[in-house]
Amino acid sequence: MELRHLRHFVAVCEEEHFTRAAEYLGITQSGLSASIRALERDLDAQLLLRTTRRVYPTPTGHVLLAEAQRILAATERLRELVTDDHRVRGALSLGTEQCMGVVEAAPLLHEYRERHPNVAINLQQAATGQLLELVGTGRIDAALVAGPLDAGGDVRLLRITEEPLMLLTAADRLVPEGAIPSALGEEEYVDLHPGWGARDCADRAFADFGIARRVALQVNDVYTLLDLVRRGMGVAVVPRPVTRKPQAEGLRSVAVPGPTRWRVALALPGAARPSAATRAFVKLLGESHPIDDSRY
Repeated sequence: MELRHLRHFVAVCEEEHFTRAAEYLGITQSGLSASIRALERDLDAQLLLRTTRRVYPTPTGHVLLAEAQRILAATERLRELVTDDHRVRGALSLGTEQCMGVVEAAPLLHEYRERHPNVAINLQQAATGQLLELVGTGRIDAALVAGPLDAGGDVRLLRITEEPLMLLTAADRLVPEGAIPSALGEEEYVDLHPGWGARDCADRAFADFGIARRVALQVNDVYTLLDLVRRGMGVAVVPRPVTRKPQAEGLRSVAVPGPTRWRVALALPGAARPSAATRAFVKLLGESHPIDDSRY
């Protein structure tokens, strides 16, 4: 049994697909299949079940998966003991919500690559709810997240900033300043899907008011949301940075009162010590964005 066989097995289990796992590992699919067969021969056990759509571990595979993840994490820690900060190696798996407007992943990762060219970077965009789960279960190293941010014990949050919520409408709409009237419960809303930080904040804000709202249109990106609001398809509740985007020019916005704030943080595993590659990213982030360990 070799460490590379364990890495290959873990990748297949996490991706639930041989082709995606091979692409992630940077090897051919045939080479990956051969590696899994070699591991099954060494252990004299079937480890994976295959369907036309996905691959998943057998009961024996589940046992091996937990141990393999532990062994690989221990191996990475041993490697870090003999690697100083000037020779950071390994991999950084980072998640982020899209279009945050406060922390942008692309320039950060560009600078990170300049400083640490020997680190393989894997970036994943997803909703904050999903990203917190991935961090908590150790499937990614860190994530830039936003929303109410009620993280559980499996996740530690490094506070970055917070912003108020804004009611956003088309240019021909008039909304009273300083209040969200009950009549807005009759409006149709454009919003992101549940799980995105801005949507979770909007839902909580209206729950605080005791006002039910009807989300008639759900989208997966901010720019489509802004276009729909501009066309009068509905109103939206968004974090203030969204109102500063060029695509929001000409739209009306007023602050939403109440305690709910849109918060931005870096999520890290709650208990495990971050890898050298992750610590290097935290250091870089802190140079441009003041961060602290205060829990939201």
